[in-house]
Amino acid sequence: MESIKVFCPATIANISCGFDVLGVALDAVGDEMVVRKTKQKGIRITKLEGQDLPMETLQNVAGVAGLALLTASDYDGGFDIEIYKKIKAGSGIGSSAASSTGAVWAMNALLGKPFSTLELVKFAMEGERLASGVAHADNVAPALYGGFTLVRSYQPLDIIEIPSPQDLYATVIHPQIEVKTSDSRKILKTTLSLEDGIKQWGNLGGLVAGLFKEDYALIGRSLEDHIVEPIRSILIPGFDAIKAVSIENGALGCGISGSGPSIFSFSKGKNTAEKVGLSMREVYDKIGIDYDVHISKINVEGIKVIA
Repeated sequence: MESIKVFCPATIANISCGFDVLGVALDAVGDEMVVRKTKQKGIRITKLEGQDLPMETLQNVAGVAGLALLTASDYDGGFDIEIYKKIKAGSGIGSSAASSTGAVWAMNALLGKPFSTLELVKFAMEGERLASGVAHADNVAPALYGGFTLVRSYQPLDIIEIPSPQDLYATVIHPQIEVKTSDSRKILKTTLSLEDGIKQWGNLGGLVAGLFKEDYALIGRSLEDHIVEPIRSILIPGFDAIKAVSIENGALGCGISGSGPSIFSFSKGKNTAEKVGLSMREVYDKIGIDYDVHISKINVEGIKVIA
C-alpha cells in the first residue's frame, strides 16, 4: 500500500479512579486521517480540517509522533498526513491522542507492521508530551489496543488489555469551553493522604475486577475519584448537577473525562445511556451553555481502516 485512510477513536482517560493509567476507546466519535508514503524524507502535514491547529511538523502531535516512528525505522522515505479533526481540541476525549495514534498506526501499516502495538504506544506518547508536557499513555493505549487498557507501569511500559462488558455504553457531554490538559495538571496536588490512597486503590481494583466479571454493580460503585475530581470539577460548570442527574436516571457512575471539560457516564444498555444523555442536556440547557453529546458503545477494535 502507498496510502491508507483510518478512523482514530476518541477516548475517555482516567475513568474516575485510574488517573494516568486507565482509558477506554469510544465507537461513536473520532478523527479521520489519510497517510501516504513519499520518497521525500520527513513528515509533512499537508491538510488539516476541522480545528485551528499547527501544521508545522514539530508543533503538531501527529508530526512529532510520526517522526518518533520514522527515526526508529529503516525506511528511507517519508510520509504526508491529512488530518480531519472530528474531536475538538481541549475537549477531554483524547483529541491529541487520536492524531498521534492515527499517524503511527497508519505509518506502521504502510511499512508492513515492523513495530508492535506497545512500541506504537511509545511513539504516540511523544505526541502527548508535546500536547500536555507529560508523555502519558492513558489515551493513546486504548486508541491503539481498543477497549479498556491499564498502564500497569511506565518504567518499563506495560499495557494490560481489559475486557469490555457487552452491554456497557458511555454517554459523554462536552460543554463548549476549553480546558487545556497542561493547565488542569498545574492545579493538582502533588501529595495525597494515605486514607485517600487506600480508597483510590480499592476503587481501581474494584473497577478492573468489575470489567473482567461483567459485574455492572461493582463497576458502578468503583467509579469514585477521591483525588483528582474534587479539584478539577471546579473548572467545569454544572459538574455536580450533571453527575447527580446521571445517577438519578440510571447511570452506573459519572466522572470527568480526562482533564475535562467533558463529563462521562457509564450505563448498562443503550436506552439508559440515551436517557442519561437527555438529563445531561437539560442541565446545560438551563445554565445556557452550548454542548455536544456522544452516546457510544465501547470500541474494542481501536483504530481501523476506512474506505
